[in-house]
Amino acid sequence: MLKLKRVAIDTYHENVAFLHRNCELYRAEGFQALSKISISANGTRIHAVLNVVDDEHIVSPNQLGLAEQAFVQLDMDENHLVSVEHAEPSGSMDAVRRKINGERLSLADFHLITDDIIDNRYSRMEMAAFLVACAQSGLDREETLYLTQAMTSSGKQMRWDAPLVADKHCIGGIPGNRTTMIIVPIVAAHGLMIPKTSSRAITSPAGTADTMAVLSEVNLSPQKMHEVVNKTHACLSWGGRAKLAPADDILISVERPLGIDSEGQMLASILSKKLAAGATHLLIDIPVGPTAKVRHMNQALRLRKMFEYLGDRLGIHLEVVITDGSQPIGNGIGPALEARDVMQVLENQINAPADLKQKALRLAGRILEFDPDVRGGQGYAIARDILEDGRALKKMNEIINLQGPVNYNFSPAKLCYEVNAQEDGVVIKIDNFQLAKIASRAGAPMDKNAGIDLKKKLGDEVQKGDLLYRIYAEFPADFKFATTLANENTGYSIGAAYKVTQSYMEI
Repeated sequence: MLKLKRVAIDTYHENVAFLHRNCELYRAEGFQALSKISISANGTRIHAVLNVVDDEHIVSPNQLGLAEQAFVQLDMDENHLVSVEHAEPSGSMDAVRRKINGERLSLADFHLITDDIIDNRYSRMEMAAFLVACAQSGLDREETLYLTQAMTSSGKQMRWDAPLVADKHCIGGIPGNRTTMIIVPIVAAHGLMIPKTSSRAITSPAGTADTMAVLSEVNLSPQKMHEVVNKTHACLSWGGRAKLAPADDILISVERPLGIDSEGQMLASILSKKLAAGATHLLIDIPVGPTAKVRHMNQALRLRKMFEYLGDRLGIHLEVVITDGSQPIGNGIGPALEARDVMQVLENQINAPADLKQKALRLAGRILEFDPDVRGGQGYAIARDILEDGRALKKMNEIINLQGPVNYNFSPAKLCYEVNAQEDGVVIKIDNFQLAKIASRAGAPMDKNAGIDLKKKLGDEVQKGDLLYRIYAEFPADFKFATTLANENTGYSIGAAYKVTQSYMEI
């Protein structure tokens, strides 16, 4: 038996334990660094990855140290006696190895894998192997369905007292595309229920949850979510705290540093979250553009078919809108700058970004047409009226106040760098991926006020020296990384007007 010690290290979705090298148990049991161990006390058992230390300031030879997540999960006081033993090998790793070899997995396989992930039986290396195998050999539509079902059942599932529960999701790849935060208060003001849970950014400079966190608390418990939604018909929260499809959040924490977001994993991630949140009607936005996540119309149409197939099998009414992804939406890229754009639209400010406003109204209109009392084609006009007469802003303020307002500040970070046009002409191309990368290097979304503020869009005339955008960073190292990248490639192409990237028609 060893005495429990809390080690104040945030290991983010990974249970980590610490044993001193001179611990008798360490020598007797033949433990090694990165071994998986089982820790028990008072009938509670958790699994963790072992780290071996030589410094008694971290743990002494008669102690077992647990990093923050594992300590909270075990839920014991410091100095409580715990037993430690080798963890039984994960039974689902055989399925992962079969996937690595290109074999097809069953529903039972995916349930085993997600159960073991939730039970912390997988190290990050093993999860990375699973994700890379799914990306390399791909998931067919049945496997994607199975993974969705397994991830949905891995956590809590919300239930709402309403016949129609709406939701909306954009598959991403377009910086600044923060339409959700405008759509939700419009739809809720109309009277439809729309409990919106979002993930944090995976590879982008901001996700909806990151941006909403500038305005209010987003780490809502299921009880708090119910309170907010029952009073306002809506919420804008992070899905992780509510334990909705938690296997997905753990996998996302591994996907983020790897920079991968495979098609099957993406579909399962989106739909498992929506099903767990209790949605009955879902609108999917797929932006298409030469530097978007989806770069060709045939890929978008294939994704639409996959979404529709999965929606039918999962029993959710699902519609897909293919939108223009040829350039960023709005002016800001990064949480605070995107939140500023959203509030400008909701407040009907004259300088609000028109592209963000119009896209949000079109998508909100499509969701309003889920309402059987709204005739097809009327949704846009209803959404516009709700926005322009101030009902959407009022609803947003209700949501913010109930979730827990914060003292937000839209002022950009203190370090600023201006990127200017190098020649006369017209903006003919904007590289979404490059701008997102620059904003991320500047510190977004970890630093809420970091990012990029755009001053020119496609088709705008420029003269040499005109300002294209400003980069904002909080720390000198991030500032240097971002400005160096921008100097290598601004993400803007200047040329003749007839060469302007063609916009994709919305369908």
